[in-house]
Amino acid sequence: MIKWLRHSTSGMVVVTLIRLYLGIEWTLDGFEKLTKGFDASGFIGGAIKAPVMNAAGKPAYPLYTSFLKSFALPHIGIFNVVVPCGELLVGLGILFGTLTLTATFFGVVMNLAYLLAGTVSVNPLYLILEFFILAAGFNASKIGLNRWIIPWLRNKWPWLKRSVE
Repeated sequence: MIKWLRHSTSGMVVVTLIRLYLGIEWTLDGFEKLTKGFDASGFIGGAIKAPVMNAAGKPAYPLYTSFLKSFALPHIGIFNVVVPCGELLVGLGILFGTLTLTATFFGVVMNLAYLLAGTVSVNPLYLILEFFILAAGFNASKIGLNRWIIPWLRNKWPWLKRSVE
């Protein structure tokens, strides 16, 4: 399946459709948060007060809860900017096929952060779709701006060029 995703034209088309759907969703989520006055304090406060619990009734991710309590909540202003801008940039990168694998990686990071905080919502679906994009590699963005951006970057910065095996 990986070979099909990475090398076939039909795999490229399937992953492009996945990419378009996911890019639209991330872009709309980020744009909505930017335009409607996003505030993460309630979400982070809720994740601190009611963390994800394990079967023994203890916090499943105490280190993450500690991070939220000691860093995220005191610096909520940063998160109120980074979260919506991050979602918008991830969405645009995935949608337009611009640095797609980097955008998808950061989408995975955000989805995992939401899951660790206890929000299920669309995050498992997004993660599954993001793993298809990551597995497809460069083939995921051949129908996109990476077709021109990646060769330009490789010419601009020689250390990005592929070595001949």
